[in-house]
Amino acid sequence: VPMASPQTLLLCLLLLVVTEGRSRQAAIPGCHLHPFNVTVRSDHQGTCQGSHVAQACVGHCESSAFPSRYSVLVASGYRHNITSVSQCCTISGLRKEKVQLHCGGNRKEELEIFTARACQCDMCRLSRY
Repeated sequence: VPMASPQTLLLCLLLLVVTEGRSRQAAIPGCHLHPFNVTVRSDHQGTCQGSHVAQACVGHCESSAFPSRYSVLVASGYRHNITSVSQCCTISGLRKEKVQLHCGGNRKEELEIFTARACQCDMCRLSRY
């Protein structure tokens, strides 16, 4: 059986570490801040506009479904046979940031926008979406 050179073994080990690190990073569970580019306009015509990097909350949170307890079945007339508990990735803190808008020529305006400061898994509420 031929022996591999030390350089070949080192290259294989390095490749394994790099690919393992990438797959772990891509599969990080939970709810996190995520930057995205946004274009801000002063009006529908875009008289003044500028771009800014804002933060959003993205990711996933744990949810589950299970058979309802007997008391829930009786109280619902045997129509609520599955109980679900779910959480959604939501903004838990906001921050104001100033955006410079260019209006043509040398004229500029400043506008404040809100961006996410922190995220958390919280009870899903229809009014938030």
